[in-house]
Amino acid sequence: MRVPIGSFWKRCLRQFKVMQRIVVVGTSGSGKTTFAASLARRLKMPHIELDDLHWNPQWVETSTSEFLAKVDAATQDPAWVVDGNYSKARALIWPRADTLIWLDYTFPLVISRLLWRTLRSLVLKDVRCNGNRESWLLLFSHNSIILWAFQSHWRNQQSYAQAMTEPAYSHLQWLRFRSPKEADAWLRTQFAST
Repeated sequence: MRVPIGSFWKRCLRQFKVMQRIVVVGTSGSGKTTFAASLARRLKMPHIELDDLHWNPQWVETSTSEFLAKVDAATQDPAWVVDGNYSKARALIWPRADTLIWLDYTFPLVISRLLWRTLRSLVLKDVRCNGNRESWLLLFSHNSIILWAFQSHWRNQQSYAQAMTEPAYSHLQWLRFRSPKEADAWLRTQFAST
């Protein structure tokens, strides 16, 4: 006879489900890197930023084969937090992961955050991955991060919603946050004592 587990015990059992290999996804501007870095720090795990593996100095893209080799090497360890939306690396990363965190924020929120981040980066000359910097020329080019957000936001939403139902990813614990407040609250409650 099965004994029903009360909600208190379900919460306790959920706490014992250890997250060892975590993927953080979301539209550009959603705060994937900041969230993933914070999570990795709290879990004392390596943080792997896919942008660092993809972009070389002067915004030169790594070839697909070299990028996948870098991703493969970086995700061999037993524990990590990866952030990034690179669909070409999904078949490599997601089967190895145990948890996927989706920062599924509204387009007005992510575009406003992205605009602010980009303008701040331009003014302060912030360094991005591998020594790269934003530039006014890049901002108004066909490679603009703002243009990319317009092109990818809804496509990503559709892709991740569909992936949640795919048997190939049924092993993943999916956490979908609809606002930064929700994501921050989860971090606070999960790691209240750290």
